Amino acid sequence: MDEELAAGGAPKYAQQLSRSLTFKENVLVTLSAVTPASSVFIIVPSVVQGVGGASAVAFAVAALAGVFMAFCYAELSSRYPVTGGEYAFAARTLGRPTGFAMFVLALVGGIGILAVVALGTGDYLGVVWGSLHGKGVGVAVVLIATVVALFNIRTNAWVTGVFLFLELAALVVLAVLGFLHVDQPVSTLWTAQTLGDSGVLEGASWGLVAAATTTAMFAYNGYGTAVYFSEETREAGATIGRAILWSLGVTVAVEMIPLIAVLLGTPSMGALIGADSPMNYFLLARGNGTLNTVVSLGIALAVINAVIAMMLQMGRLLYSSARDGSWPDAIGRPLAAVHPRLKTPIPATLVIGVVSALAAWLVPFSTLLLATGANLLVLYAVVALSALVGRLTGRTAGASYRMPLGLTGPIVILAVMAYVAWETTTTDWAPMVVTLAVFASGYVYYYAYLHARRDERWTLPEPADEETDATSRPVHSDNSPNNVPTV
Repeated sequence: MDEELAAGGAPKYAQQLSRSLTFKENVLVTLSAVTPASSVFIIVPSVVQGVGGASAVAFAVAALAGVFMAFCYAELSSRYPVTGGEYAFAARTLGRPTGFAMFVLALVGGIGILAVVALGTGDYLGVVWGSLHGKGVGVAVVLIATVVALFNIRTNAWVTGVFLFLELAALVVLAVLGFLHVDQPVSTLWTAQTLGDSGVLEGASWGLVAAATTTAMFAYNGYGTAVYFSEETREAGATIGRAILWSLGVTVAVEMIPLIAVLLGTPSMGALIGADSPMNYFLLARGNGTLNTVVSLGIALAVINAVIAMMLQMGRLLYSSARDGSWPDAIGRPLAAVHPRLKTPIPATLVIGVVSALAAWLVPFSTLLLATGANLLVLYAVVALSALVGRLTGRTAGASYRMPLGLTGPIVILAVMAYVAWETTTTDWAPMVVTLAVFASGYVYYYAYLHARRDERWTLPEPADEETDATSRPVHSDNSPNNVPTV
């Protein structure tokens, strides 16, 4: 692998990617991966249908849990600002085998989520143009996103930033319509209700609200994506923690405000809860068909934006694994190549794009959901455990950001994930079993191929020096079997 030596002799990654993103640009790309508008229109409705006005409580509690999760991400990211993301944390705190298992889970889950999100584009484009629906639209979105992701990272930051502005405009419409037509009392926000068998509103248990909180946590997910662009962010060690926390803060605000507006501004809580699409019901009730069409177009753009951001993320994940020597050289060398002018891992990004398009086209949607259903649960648990072990062993002692409240954050997250795991497996055990099988396959590959070559592969150097000129040629020994060329 391409490495440089620090003054003390410790190996460090060479700077191959372009360290050109500002703090704000990193946040733009990260928020695009979160895609808050998609969450409000796709995930929030399921919570509203389950617990009514108390969905505001569920999202508030989820925000608190998200803060503890963000603390874990921020400390780990500031200590290991490496484009491999979660697997880079896990490998350095929990051991190389667990790190590789985390990589496999992130890769398989990421490709599956890319396909699932892209296939949802037609649901909203079809509102504008009836012929734009079906798998073909999803595959086209993946391929377009792949082409866009090949450009340099700053270009992508501004492309996703423009799309992000448009999707946030859709959320502003919801908020304005709701607060201009407040019909429900404030107590609605902590009143748990659902529709009974007769179609009449009845009280819902706080157990249902607790279960809905787990769904709300997933609606906020994506703020940790900032670390995937840390090797392209200026002063990443000092700022990447802030980027994660700011991304979460903005996400919570832009999802909670329109949710509260809709809950207070709906003409009928029963009609909102009973609607097949609560947000579209609200738009039609407080606006009109034209407004609903325009907002649907905004949500379609939000989905496309999310696919672009995730394509950038997954391309860098695969590139990082190749740079770490995960694959035989015939595969690894091309995947670790970076374009000399664009400073983009083009081969790795193209592979992710092609595989994601094939998954969207060939794999049944239900299978994609099964493969990704419990992915985030295990990922959060591993990140929290990495933060806990890193703090206890001193492996994150050099982090420029330190978690407030000590070990409280990771312990809270591990407890929450244990509860979610119990709820998930008692409801449907299949997603958890599939996720754990994918995770276990990483251990199998590590011990079958990497462990015997651990002195030359997966050596896990320190992060690159941020002062290194991104245009300079990396320094490395030609005798290393893991050297990978820069295209």
